[in-house]
Amino acid sequence: MTEDMPGSQWFDNEAGPLVRPYAMTGGRTKPGPTGVRFDLIALVTLDTGAPGADDDTSLGPEHRALIELCRVETQSVAELAADADLPVGVVRVLLGDLLELGCVTVSRPVPPAQLPDERILREVIDGLRAL
Repeated sequence: MTEDMPGSQWFDNEAGPLVRPYAMTGGRTKPGPTGVRFDLIALVTLDTGAPGADDDTSLGPEHRALIELCRVETQSVAELAADADLPVGVVRVLLGDLLELGCVTVSRPVPPAQLPDERILREVIDGLRAL
């Protein structure tokens, strides 16, 4: 496209149409009022029985793209951002919307403090080897 064509400032020949991240989230920077914090390694699963999961009229195209990615398999927030080619901050806001609608469930990673002590695991391995 040439510079003098109307709308050319919203198109990049290599990247395609340009949409600012705040346009995808309605200007929001944090996931909804639920106060959920989406870690990069949090796992997102599609809730197939949720009302609205397949309602294309109430969801934006980015929401539907995330639903389609989760339909295939459970994915982490980082994987969703990479596969959807969206900034992580945008994906977190969109996932907050989907969580509020009941379209997805999120399982958080186990904090390191709750993992068993390495010494205990080694003792278990040694005990199993002795059998």
